[in-house]
Amino acid sequence: MTIRWLVASLHLLALAIGLGAIFARARILQRLRSVDALPDVFLADNLWALAALLWITTGAARAFAGLEKGTAYYFGHPLFWIKLGLFLLVFALELRPMTTLIRWRRAQQRGTTIDLSPAQSLAALSRIQIVIVVLMVFLAVAIARGLGQSLG
Repeated sequence: MTIRWLVASLHLLALAIGLGAIFARARILQRLRSVDALPDVFLADNLWALAALLWITTGAARAFAGLEKGTAYYFGHPLFWIKLGLFLLVFALELRPMTTLIRWRRAQQRGTTIDLSPAQSLAALSRIQIVIVVLMVFLAVAIARGLGQSLG
């Protein structure tokens, strides 16, 4: 029982960390005018990555390690597949920000010029990810309550 509680708590904590981080990253990127603000972008991005790591590990444990309703329940629930699809969409949308921010980090370490022009589009991608994560929360609650099982 304690491990179930701990894993579920970490899964929910990831939501708080993740939404705060992606919101902060979007806001900072939207206003980014100089490299002086890059440490703030990088901090928000690191917290977003931490949340992703927590979500993936705790979510997999909850769905597939027998800590919650079990694999058969989740695989048999149509909303689970929608939630998984949304997760994959968040990941796909993250590829561009992730690669761009890695390039910016490397350029900053080398002391070379950083092209900040992608910042606005990265902020827009982050805002889209916020909406998707919120939708995933609604799906998670529906799945936990057994709603939507008749869709399949």
